Amino acid sequence: MKSTNEYLIPFIGLKIGKHHFEYNIEKKFFDEFSFDEFETCAVKVNVVLEKKATMLEVSFAHKGTVNVPCDLTGEQFDLAIKGKIKLVVQFGEEFNNDNDELLILPHGEHQIDLAQYIYEMIVLSIPPKRVHPGVKDGTLQTEALKKLNELQVKDEEVIKKEEIDPRWDELKKLLTDK
Repeated sequence: MKSTNEYLIPFIGLKIGKHHFEYNIEKKFFDEFSFDEFETCAVKVNVVLEKKATMLEVSFAHKGTVNVPCDLTGEQFDLAIKGKIKLVVQFGEEFNNDNDELLILPHGEHQIDLAQYIYEMIVLSIPPKRVHPGVKDGTLQTEALKKLNELQVKDEEVIKKEEIDPRWDELKKLLTDK
C-alpha cells in the first residue's frame, strides 16, 4: 500500500480536544491494497481523533454498501455493512502495532496513517457467508437457481412409488401370511 496524504493526519499541529474527519471510500481505495473481492463500494467513514496531553484516542465508524457475489448463486448484490473500532495511540521508543487496539509511535513522529485501519475495519465487517437477499426470501430468479431446482432430489414418497416393482408387494404378502 502506497501511503497517500489523504489518510495521513498530522497531529502535531492539532489542539488538545476532539477533531472530526470524514472519508468516502470507493473501489480505488481497495485497489491500492490489491483487494479485489468487491465490484464497487460506497462506504462513509467517520473518524474522531481526540488529542490528549500524552496520547491520542482514535474512533472509527463506517456505514455503506459493497457489491459482492452471492456465495450460493454467484449473483452480484449490494451488501450493507457497518462497524466501528477504537485505537489508542501512545508514544514510546520504537514503532509497535502488534496489538489491534494499541499503536505505539516513536517520540519524534508527527503524523498517523489511518489507511490500514480503515481497510481492516471495512474488510472485517463483511460477513464470511454472503447470501443474496432474494435467496433468503425466495424472490431471486436466476438460471443457476432454475437449474438447481431441476436437479433437486425428488420427494421420497414420489421416488418410492416410481421405483417399487409390483412383484415385491406379492413377496411381502408371503411374509405376512405365516
